[in-house]
Amino acid sequence: MMSKIVIVQGHPDASEQHFCHALADAYATGAEAAGHHLARIELSRMDIPFLTSQKEQEEGVVLPAIAEAQALIRAADHLVIVYPLWLGEMPALLKAFFEQMARPGFAYSHGKGPFKNGLLTGKSARVVVTMGMPAFLYRLYYGSHSLKALKIGILRFVGIRPVRDTLIGMVGAKGFDGEKWLKEMERLGRAAR
Repeated sequence: MMSKIVIVQGHPDASEQHFCHALADAYATGAEAAGHHLARIELSRMDIPFLTSQKEQEEGVVLPAIAEAQALIRAADHLVIVYPLWLGEMPALLKAFFEQMARPGFAYSHGKGPFKNGLLTGKSARVVVTMGMPAFLYRLYYGSHSLKALKIGILRFVGIRPVRDTLIGMVGAKGFDGEKWLKEMERLGRAAR
């Protein structure tokens, strides 16, 4: 079955290509080879202002670039979110994107109660996080706290499930096997997982 996939490239640096870009490209290659429909959202090419109040998030003007991203996400069956771990968290630009995009009326409703308010049901997601530390250390010692915040506090909150993750550690270290991860991303793209 063909899926509509949106890749959200969360690396904030547009000045050069990074491993996150190669991972997203490999996923796209696999997805396109399998006949899935693909769209991309490149955050580093968007002007995404930071919100400064709850009122602005709930009632403020939705910028055209955010409205376009919302339309792509609304039409998608599956989201792929790729980003580097920075200071133990997602980059600030990616957080700003989620704050701008996940607005009431689009992503959630106030009237359905705290556990049934998600408006983006019927979609799945894969979160791909790169990091310099070993991935097992991030999971065990740090408890994957920022990944959990994204998966539970944002994606599941708006109704997206299942949410799977791929953690890629030791990026840039001597002996790092990036080719293995690119092949894995291509495989996941073919399966739309």
